[in-house]
Amino acid sequence: MTILRRHLLLGAALAPALACFPSAAWAAYPERPIHLIVPFAPGGNADVVGRVVAEQIAKALGQPVVVDNRGGAGGSIGAEQVARAAPDGYTLLVGSNGPLTVNPFVQARLGYDPLKDFAPIALTSYVPHAIVVNPGVPARTIAELIALSKTQAINIATSGIGSATHMTLERFKAATGANLTHVPYKSGGQLLPDLLSGAVQAAMTEFSIALPLHKSGKIRIIAVAAAQRSTLAPEVPTFMESGVKDFTAASFIGIVAPAHTPPEVVAQLQKAIAQGLTRGPAPDKLRAMGSEIATAEEMTPEGFAKFIRADYERMRAAARLAGIVPK
Repeated sequence: MTILRRHLLLGAALAPALACFPSAAWAAYPERPIHLIVPFAPGGNADVVGRVVAEQIAKALGQPVVVDNRGGAGGSIGAEQVARAAPDGYTLLVGSNGPLTVNPFVQARLGYDPLKDFAPIALTSYVPHAIVVNPGVPARTIAELIALSKTQAINIATSGIGSATHMTLERFKAATGANLTHVPYKSGGQLLPDLLSGAVQAAMTEFSIALPLHKSGKIRIIAVAAAQRSTLAPEVPTFMESGVKDFTAASFIGIVAPAHTPPEVVAQLQKAIAQGLTRGPAPDKLRAMGSEIATAEEMTPEGFAKFIRADYERMRAAARLAGIVPK
């Protein structure tokens, strides 16, 4: 028997046994730095949470995680880059409402399908939305704001047309009949000076943005769109306590990979994220900012996928209410 023939026979005999070993046994992951794309400018909620999560992944997997801000088009530029990246676990996206559930109903030429082109890994956290008013507005509850809006003009700001907070505002108006005039800004931070000066009387914004100013008495949060009150501002009631039935809304953050990323790679990343956000200083850091940590189920690929689909449908309905036509 020739040497070549013996090698071929040996390979054939070993093939069934080798097939039982996972691919991770052949190529350890990760072998090089991981790139985490934040599809927004530095300093915002997605960027801050992304950097906290990057630290946890790096610590668990023993490789650097490079955070790369690729802002533009409401998060779509960075999201498209990840959707087109190799599905090998080395390029990930900090996903949020904009690129994953809002932009499909706002942008006509979206270069990716958020429901098909990504592999959800884990929801990490969310920041509830809140209604805040200038102290000069004589409304201290949602009921009083609704009543006031029917007797005088009330302008209410959001972080932009088609933003997550705009969608929440439209849902709120439809649920309550409040007569509020929408004033869009380019970001949650940009609306604050006009809210502080009284140029706009109210805003629908993220709880984390409003909290420091509420604490200092410069503005007043009258309700938070969470399932329960925040321990950071226990005096502020929820929308549901204020009479808006089953009303919750939040800006969420989660990590996704390109579609077809190997399941064993997704599993390693998910484990790293879940462990990092359930113990140690990371979850406390996010909570101190006003974020709520995702549940154990939401931190799984299946749970996050379910969360995305539910929010996608809420945004579809909100876009109809707002009369938004994709452009």
